[in-house]
Amino acid sequence: MTVDEQESQGLGDTPSEELDELVGAAAEAARGLVDSRPSDRAGWLEHLATRLDAAAEELVPLAAQETHLGLDRLQGELKRTTFQLQLFAEILRDGSFLQATIDHADPAWPMGARPDLRRMLRPIGPVAVYAASNFPFAFSVAGGDTASALAAGCSVLLKANPSHPELSWVTGAHVSDALAEAGAPDGIFAVVRGFETGIALVKDPRIRAASFTGSLRGGRALFDLAVSRPEPIPFYGELGSVNPAFVTPDAGAHRADDVASGFVASMSLGNGQFCTKPGLLFVPAGAGLEGRVAALAGERPAAPMLSEHIRSGYAEALAQLAQRPGVRVIAGQASPEGDPAPIILATTVSDLLADSEALTQECFGPAALMVSYRSEDELLAAAQVFEGQLTATIHSSGQEPVTSALLDVLSERVGRVVWNGWPTGVSVTYAQHHGGPYPATTSVQTTSVGTAAIDRFLRPVTYQGAPDDVLPPALKEHNPWRLPRRVDGVLQQVS
Repeated sequence: MTVDEQESQGLGDTPSEELDELVGAAAEAARGLVDSRPSDRAGWLEHLATRLDAAAEELVPLAAQETHLGLDRLQGELKRTTFQLQLFAEILRDGSFLQATIDHADPAWPMGARPDLRRMLRPIGPVAVYAASNFPFAFSVAGGDTASALAAGCSVLLKANPSHPELSWVTGAHVSDALAEAGAPDGIFAVVRGFETGIALVKDPRIRAASFTGSLRGGRALFDLAVSRPEPIPFYGELGSVNPAFVTPDAGAHRADDVASGFVASMSLGNGQFCTKPGLLFVPAGAGLEGRVAALAGERPAAPMLSEHIRSGYAEALAQLAQRPGVRVIAGQASPEGDPAPIILATTVSDLLADSEALTQECFGPAALMVSYRSEDELLAAAQVFEGQLTATIHSSGQEPVTSALLDVLSERVGRVVWNGWPTGVSVTYAQHHGGPYPATTSVQTTSVGTAAIDRFLRPVTYQGAPDDVLPPALKEHNPWRLPRRVDGVLQQVS
C-alpha cells in the first residue's frame, strides 16, 4: 500500500495532538535507551516473541480475515516474525554489533603521536517505521524494521498499513504490553495511523530515521520529504523490484521441466504479491520453456488479492503491459475480473530492448513476462537494461562461458544473486542481504532482512581523551559488559 493510498480504506489519522505526545514520549524514551544494556534489550525482544507466539490463535485468523492470505502461510509468517525477534536478541547478547574499538594513546604512532580514541555505535534515536501491506506480520507492526530498531536501542513510531487495520491495532497492543511487562521504558513503541500522519511523522524534527516497504511512488515521496528537511534524516525505503531470472542455454536444454515448475511456483507464491517475485524470465528460443510454463500456470487457481486497491492497481499495470508492442499473452486473461489467476506473457529480447522502460516495470500480482533470446550476446544485452533490483536469478550448469559475464553484469545491479534457485523466500539469517541499488531501495548499503539490518539504526561516535569514569560501559577499560572489542588493532574475544 502506497503512502498516498492510506485513506482509501477508511482509516482516520491519529489526531495531531496525540501524535505530538507520542513523538515526545518516543524522544524521551530514546534518551534513556542510549544507556540501556544490550542484554536487557535482548530480554525485551524475547518476551515479545513469547507473547506473540502465545497470541497466534487470536492474530492468525484476524490476519486471514483482513488480508485473504491462507492460515498456513500466516502461521509460518508469524513464526518468522518471532524468530526475527529472537535472532536479534542473540545478536544483542553477543555484543559485537556495537563495533567497540579502542586505540590507546601512543606517542610513537608512525603518523604522529596518537591520542586515546574509543569508538562505538550508538542508537540513532526515535525511528518512524511504515508497515507493508503484503506481510501483515513479518513487515508490519512487529516485523523486521521494528525488531531491528528496538534491538539497536531506538524507540519506534509504527505507521500502520490500512490494508490490515484491526490486526495492526491488536498486534500493537501486544507489542506495547509485552515491552512494558519486560521493563522497557514508557514511550518506546506506539502505533499511529493515517495519510497525513505519515507525512507529519517523517517531517517531525524529533524523528531521526525512517524505514518503508511499499511502492516506488509512495516511498519516493517520503524519501523526498526526509531529505528535504532542514536536518535531513536517513530514509530506508524498499520500493519494488522485478527480479529478473536468466536461463542459460545448457539449463534450458537439460533442466527445462525443473525451471518451469520452479518459476511458476515462485511467481505465483502469495498470488504474486511478494517483493521478490520473479517478474521476468529470460529463456533460450526453441527450448520449449514457454509451453511448459504456460501449461503449469494454467493449472493454478485464481485467488483474492490483499485489497481491492491492490487488485485494481494490478489490473491496470497488467493491461498496460499486455498492450505493449511485441507482447502476447500465452496463459491466463490479460483483463481479469474478480480474483486473478496467474498470467504469463511473452516477448523477445529485441522487442524488450526497443521498449525496455515499459517492459521492465514491476507488475505487483500473479503476472510474469517471458523473454526469449537467440544468442548469448542478446542475453547479456538484456541483463544490462535493468536498473537496481533486489534480486536476480541465474539457472546454469556453471560450465558455460556466458555465466561469468552474466554474473558480473547482475552483481552490479542487484543486492542478491540466486543461483539455480528462486528469489521468493528470504531467509532471516546473518549473511542475508535484502536491498539493492535504486530504485529497488533508497539506501544501497543496507538490508532490511537479516541481522545486519540493525546497522541502519546505529551511528558511530568516537571519544577522544575521555577519562574512564565518563565513558560509556562498552568503552570502559575493564569492559563491564564483557564485549568483544578491537583493542590497539587486535580483536579480543570474551569467553
